[in-house]
Amino acid sequence: MGTMYRHYQDWEPVVLQKRTASPGPDGNAAATKKFGGSCKKTAANVDIRHLENEDSDERMTLPTVSMDVRIAIAQARQAKSLSQKELAAKLMIPAKTVQEYEAGRAIPNNALIARMERAMGCKLPRSK
Repeated sequence: MGTMYRHYQDWEPVVLQKRTASPGPDGNAAATKKFGGSCKKTAANVDIRHLENEDSDERMTLPTVSMDVRIAIAQARQAKSLSQKELAAKLMIPAKTVQEYEAGRAIPNNALIARMERAMGCKLPRSK
């Protein structure tokens, strides 16, 4: 026969602890704030919710879909008798993206607007 291996059970207790917030640069643990929710970072790993204009201290605002584009998308979709979910399926994008475009919360993407034009067979106003 061969050598018999003995397997031993490890009966040492395992203790799991939650990490506490490490102190910030000024020594205050409350100063290091974690943001929950979905990831809103750019390719350069910059949080877009906290971008600031380089020239001033005020927050920089990101462009959103204009009212003209919002209305045109909704009217074209309804003229084709499509729901938001059906349009999203045609475009192979999440339904939430169509909802965000029609609500004006999306950052405009001219490539996606062009795909919407082809799917609905109409011309939509473009973002500048």
